[in-house]
Amino acid sequence: MQKRGCGIRTGIEYRERLSPSLWALVAAAVCGPMAALVFTPVDTTLALVIGLLVSVGIVAALVALSPVVEVRDGELRAGRAHIPVDLLGVPSGAVAEEARTARGSGLDRRAWHLIRGGIDGIVTIPVTDPDDPTPSWVVSTRTPDRLIAAIQRAQVRLRTPRR
Repeated sequence: MQKRGCGIRTGIEYRERLSPSLWALVAAAVCGPMAALVFTPVDTTLALVIGLLVSVGIVAALVALSPVVEVRDGELRAGRAHIPVDLLGVPSGAVAEEARTARGSGLDRRAWHLIRGGIDGIVTIPVTDPDDPTPSWVVSTRTPDRLIAAIQRAQVRLRTPRR
């Protein structure tokens, strides 16, 4: 008998990088000209090079360090956290006003959260493990329907016997 969520290889069913919005990246890139202004009295060429490196470095860091949400090998992974899908209940998604409420006044403080500003959709997934003190996971996503479908597919795949 296999342990829950272990040893099942199904590949990646869903993957999304929760990268910052275009406006956040543009705002971060403005740090480059500010850094260039600091070095302008020393040397203008050096200032341009430093400004360019700062802009590219900050934007690249923001994208590279963005958390990833994925359903892979029978697990839901959100950032560095992961949980087997057989320990999860039926997920529900929200967008627009419902999502704002889910992220705000409707947010359970005991739940595990991966919420990113600028990403409208949200998926709430109840945790069915009686030993887990966390009642649910709340995850930002640009495509709530696709994430919900991937979690449900992975759950069905774990319950379906192999032939």
